[in-house]
Amino acid sequence: MKNSASVPRRTFISEASAASAAVLVAGNAVLAAAEGEKKADVLRIGLIGCGSRGSGAVVDAVTADSNTKLVAMADLFPDKLQASKERIQKVIGERYAVEEDHEFVGIDAYQQLLKTDVDVVLLATPPHFRPAHLKAAIEANKHVFAEKPVAVDSPGVRSVMETCELAKQKRLSVLVGFMLRHSKGMQETMDRIHNGHLGNIVTLQTNYNIGGTWSHIQQPEWSDMEWQLRNWYYFTWMSGGQLVEQHVHGLDLMSWAMQNEYPVKCFGLGGRQSRTDPLYGHIFDHHAICYEYSGGQRAFAFCRQQNGTDVDTSQLVFGEKGSADLMRNTMQGEKTWRYSAARGPDRNGNKDRPYQQEHEALFKAIRTDSPYNNGNYAAKSTLMAIMGRMASYTGQNITWEQALNSKEDLTPDSYQFGSIEVPSVAIPGKTKFY
Repeated sequence: MKNSASVPRRTFISEASAASAAVLVAGNAVLAAAEGEKKADVLRIGLIGCGSRGSGAVVDAVTADSNTKLVAMADLFPDKLQASKERIQKVIGERYAVEEDHEFVGIDAYQQLLKTDVDVVLLATPPHFRPAHLKAAIEANKHVFAEKPVAVDSPGVRSVMETCELAKQKRLSVLVGFMLRHSKGMQETMDRIHNGHLGNIVTLQTNYNIGGTWSHIQQPEWSDMEWQLRNWYYFTWMSGGQLVEQHVHGLDLMSWAMQNEYPVKCFGLGGRQSRTDPLYGHIFDHHAICYEYSGGQRAFAFCRQQNGTDVDTSQLVFGEKGSADLMRNTMQGEKTWRYSAARGPDRNGNKDRPYQQEHEALFKAIRTDSPYNNGNYAAKSTLMAIMGRMASYTGQNITWEQALNSKEDLTPDSYQFGSIEVPSVAIPGKTKFY
């Protein structure tokens, strides 16, 4: 395997940037589109990260635009690429156009893919790799769909912010997959909130309380590093933990309701009660965070992954005149309201298709040369989640500025397939903020 050699952390990122910066896209028809003119060219898609979410993103993308095809795939592991290939081929048929020489495996697989003539890349690796992959893609003049979150630590967030500014200069589109921002029901609900339907917002609450999720037992042939990469959810350096990897959706909705204002500080509680086996790495299995905004409003965020517990994935906004249930698109109080999709259901009985609609927005932006870039709020919502994890892990009150300027870099010294220590479980009051 290509990734069996040691690749120092700094070398990995610097070489990636240098290699991708050297790639020039000659005669890029998408960037040459006249303002407002819709291009009919076939858009060539490349997938980086061949897990279930990456496979799903490909299906969503080609469904959103009938003049697209998948032409390249990249993953660290050959078995992951093969499994994804088989899943995707069954669904998209002739739109699958990946030749064998466009299947890339190894730690440098994404670099190899970015040297091809793809127009759009889908970034769906574990979140740790997002900042480096996004930077390389933009330097290679590719449009990007990136899964959330965009980073697992503050240096990663700052990198993404810089890259998204570069994308604006290059007139390249970057769409980060906060798909609920593209839900028609959610958009109408937020419009009503912003237009004063609830009066002034007082309190917000976001819950993502579910059971356990997948895990992978370390196989005899796997080194410690390979096991952590395959079992990535349970290591903060790879996923950021539940609050960052999963609950970032709910946190993004809270600050969207606040018209993209972000909290000035937070405190948090959390721990590890039911998932104590080494199989589950070192992340917490529950968090409770209180975020405070500059106007005194508070957002309460609760999440857990514990089997046998009640499931609650609600997002609530409370104002002076009433309340809104964002996931149900309903409002109660002085005015009652419910979003209706009565214009006719799709094949699944649901008119609202946010996973597809986000790709529709991206391709429309590309075809009309009207670049889409949601990197600013995507990075800030990610930082909001990281800020909460910092508060929960350390037991300290954390300000927005502290979080933004944190020097805590979770990147390992190298990506060598060998031994790598599992960090200790955080202990509030003892774990330090950096």
